[in-house]
Amino acid sequence: MITTTQATNKYGIPSKNPNYLVTLQLPYPMRLSWDKNVKVNKMQCHKLVHDKFKSVFTELLEVYGYEKIVELGIDLFGGCFNFRAMRGGTAPSRHSWGIAIDLDPERNQLKTQWSNAQFSKPEYKPMIDIFYKNGFVSLGKEKGFDAMHFEVKE
Repeated sequence: MITTTQATNKYGIPSKNPNYLVTLQLPYPMRLSWDKNVKVNKMQCHKLVHDKFKSVFTELLEVYGYEKIVELGIDLFGGCFNFRAMRGGTAPSRHSWGIAIDLDPERNQLKTQWSNAQFSKPEYKPMIDIFYKNGFVSLGKEKGFDAMHFEVKE
């Protein structure tokens, strides 16, 4: 995983009003996790990870198909860019750069142990593999908690 120093060196100093964000048009509509009636068709992310995110979502659609993505809750968007400190700390969250995404936060909560998280189930292995193939890591898999969170590894 990337350290705060490495993130700053590669992606710049995080900002409340950044000029490093670009808009990614998603290849399928997602739903806001806290209001499932709201569709998300695009998201803001760091310009250096735009293509990585695009590849992840394109491959997810190819592997699962849209109906299965919805059935499994892979389309439940919990956010990408959010200028804030890490929970319980002072260092910037990886979301402050737009280099991380949260998916299906209700069933993959911060303090839920990996073995109890939705994303630890076998049907999500292709999704996890797609994130890793495209340069991301799963905090759930790596740290044992926060399974909703995927961030660039470098």
